[in-house]
Amino acid sequence: VTARVSDFFGSVSNADVAAIVAEYPGRFIGVAAVDPTNRRAAIRQIDEAMAMGLKAVNIEPGAYPIPMYADDARLYPLYAHCEDNAIPVIIMNGGNAGPDLSYSFTVPLDRVAADFPELKIVVSHGGWPWVTQVIHVAYRRPNVYLSPDMYLHEAPGMEHYLQALSGFLAERFLFASCYPLTPVKDYTDWFQKLPLSPHVRERALWRNAAELLRL
Repeated sequence: VTARVSDFFGSVSNADVAAIVAEYPGRFIGVAAVDPTNRRAAIRQIDEAMAMGLKAVNIEPGAYPIPMYADDARLYPLYAHCEDNAIPVIIMNGGNAGPDLSYSFTVPLDRVAADFPELKIVVSHGGWPWVTQVIHVAYRRPNVYLSPDMYLHEAPGMEHYLQALSGFLAERFLFASCYPLTPVKDYTDWFQKLPLSPHVRERALWRNAAELLRL
């Protein structure tokens, strides 16, 4: 039996996320979640969330009650809607992204990036452990951003992420802590001490995200 993150931490509605953002202006940027099982309802969810001020859509294909791969046909109407409306999509692709290791593999992600070339895709969990493969996806698909979050810290492949960050991926790498699995402050302090140029560090910590979300 494979447990999902929501089984441990619960779930939060888009309206609740929007309320938290409104309560702390200038501190949080909200991201919506959707149920893709009904495409019309999912598209309504996306539109309602954007109207509430949320800035992107999070999709976790392998973690749904009926697991999907990133290139599942049921997700394509959602990708198309987000592409047409310039809404970035965060796709969980890496780590424990599904019932088995195949759900974190990068080939389905590559197909999505190719089929929707104007869709900005952020890969949460950074495609780990398929590190060199997902870096290659980002190399050939300029609409793909990597966010390895917890898998950047002392995980096998860390050096490859950092090499890409200091090279071609400098403008498409997003720092993240993966809270509550990693502490925000401690993880940020650790990242700040990495041997990165000031330009690369600034882009990874906030500028890339600000440009992606059009802040």
